[in-house]
Amino acid sequence: MPASPSTARAINDRLALRLLQQEGPLTAAQLKQLTGLSRPTVADLVERLTSAGLIEVAGEAGEQRRGPNAKLYGIVAGRAHLAALDVRTEGVSVAVCDLVGRVLAEASAPIAGEAGTGSAVEQAVALVERAAKEAGAAALHTVGIGAPGLIDPATGELRDSTGLPAWHRRLVAALQERLPAARVTVENETNLAALAEQREGAARDRDTFVLLWLGAGTGAAVVLDGTLRRGASGGTGEIGFLPVPGTDTLPSATDCEGGFHSLAGAQAIERLADEYGVGARGAGEELGAAAAVRAAVAEEGAGEGGAGFLDAGAPSAAAAFLDALAGRLVVGVASVVAVLDPGCVVLGGEVGRAGGEALARRVAERLRRMSPLGAEVRSSALGGGAVLRGALLTARERAQEELFGPGGP
Repeated sequence: MPASPSTARAINDRLALRLLQQEGPLTAAQLKQLTGLSRPTVADLVERLTSAGLIEVAGEAGEQRRGPNAKLYGIVAGRAHLAALDVRTEGVSVAVCDLVGRVLAEASAPIAGEAGTGSAVEQAVALVERAAKEAGAAALHTVGIGAPGLIDPATGELRDSTGLPAWHRRLVAALQERLPAARVTVENETNLAALAEQREGAARDRDTFVLLWLGAGTGAAVVLDGTLRRGASGGTGEIGFLPVPGTDTLPSATDCEGGFHSLAGAQAIERLADEYGVGARGAGEELGAAAAVRAAVAEEGAGEGGAGFLDAGAPSAAAAFLDALAGRLVVGVASVVAVLDPGCVVLGGEVGRAGGEALARRVAERLRRMSPLGAEVRSSALGGGAVLRGALLTARERAQEELFGPGGP
């Protein structure tokens, strides 16, 4: 059955808006070429979208051309402002952008562990308000939050997880109360990082892959056939609880100690770096996991010929540390590959980005020996910034869907 005129117009409008989002400002002639629509149809949709305040004249094409045919049309960027939060145990980062994704303001602040719940929530909300003011946003249309912990698939709320600060769960309600017109949503941080890597990072060419998050904690996000999988309870990818060899105990329902987290969490990596003497530090100076890995990669690359050997057959401390770390990581990677056969695993988070190709290559070599299933191992292109970027991307998509209609850009 052919579409009704109103349905056809809506489809054409969404197609034009999607192209303007992807390509940037376009002339009517370019829209005609890209959509395959007739000139009168394109003229009608341009007038309709302009009258609706969704697009505007954004300039002219070419230095010498003038007149109606040279007009460039673009999405009205200021139609809505969006905010994204990356909520960590020790602080929060905020970014505010317009409807086309331009970041207008960024801010971050530590939140001390001894701060009470009310004080911590107030600090975080105030940071969002300051960033919005700096961006010139009179109001926020959508706020996307990335946080550690499980998201209840039935309610969309952050579940009460052992070990997470109480202010994390209070923050969503506080933001909704202070920003009553905004649509506030929360998503697991690793899932957001995977979406960012899929759209703009290391997995741009993959519809199916797994992101292994290596930061303060460990986690995984699963994307199958282009769709993020959350699981029945929202716990897909809680790889920190995976029982693995090489630990002294088994994880429990309330504590991942003894699971993969005990091999690949930040504290475990820091201890491993200490064992190999990687990353010189002064008395009392702390060296984080990502910094230790980055130092090892740099030290190995600076070795003779970049090979990481002090003499024939003797690996440097940096190379030995990276080898040992890869040996730990492949235990989790091989388990994921055996169950899901994703074809690609991205080492994400601050540690994955710090390890780069040197660490990814080592893990891939060990995986080939452990698993009959082929899988590429790639380093994150976005690192720790992937969570904030993923929150911005999802916030923008939600806003566009509401403003442009389902199926919008």
